[in-house]
Amino acid sequence: MKYTDLTPEVGEVYRPTSALVFYEDSNRYNPQSYVEYLHLDSNGNPTSAQPLTLDQAQALAKTLTCQKEQAQAFLVPKGIIPRRVLHLSHKGEGQAVWYSKAQKKQLFFASSLAIENKEVSLPPLLWKATPKSLWIYALPKNQKPHLNTPLCYAPFFNVYENGNVCMGSVQVNECKASCLEDFIIQWEDYFFNSYFSHQLGSYPITKIPLITLWQELTQSNKPFPCELLNPNHLTLQQIL
Repeated sequence: MKYTDLTPEVGEVYRPTSALVFYEDSNRYNPQSYVEYLHLDSNGNPTSAQPLTLDQAQALAKTLTCQKEQAQAFLVPKGIIPRRVLHLSHKGEGQAVWYSKAQKKQLFFASSLAIENKEVSLPPLLWKATPKSLWIYALPKNQKPHLNTPLCYAPFFNVYENGNVCMGSVQVNECKASCLEDFIIQWEDYFFNSYFSHQLGSYPITKIPLITLWQELTQSNKPFPCELLNPNHLTLQQIL
């Protein structure tokens, strides 16, 4: 059997040089902890151990902080925070909430729906996103919402009752962006460039069948009829 050396194809190789071992006593109510720093030889075997020093702990904390800052770069604007951004949170993986006024957008529909792919009028929308997930809601009025603004179901296919979006044909593992503005643009592009294909659940999205609504809108140039939106009994404050 012939073997091929694939080492040159691997790229950057990382080897372990040190390890941390955490010890804790058996006191379940007030456990005491101890951290040991281990040096590793070229084979990854521990060669010596010592208590973790303050300098080592600070270097580790700095590394972890930098990684978190890089992961949440999408929450930092290029300059002044865009006026349509409503809320930013650094908790967990971080999230942003923004809104968009009534506008026209090109939408794409699965052929099974018999709806023309066309630029159509949309209602004002409220968006909430983390790097991995997107939620979308409709707004009853074409103005900046406040905390007590009632929300409506987003009148789209591929959206669950809680507003969470199934991206359909678009594969989204994680939305990464170097700034807040790019993060917003990327999520909106992901959403509008996906093919709308099916209704998720039997909740009352709009006052008329959703397929009928979009068939009528693609056959006219009328503004989106916001009076056909159904309330989802949530407010902006409740989704933050």
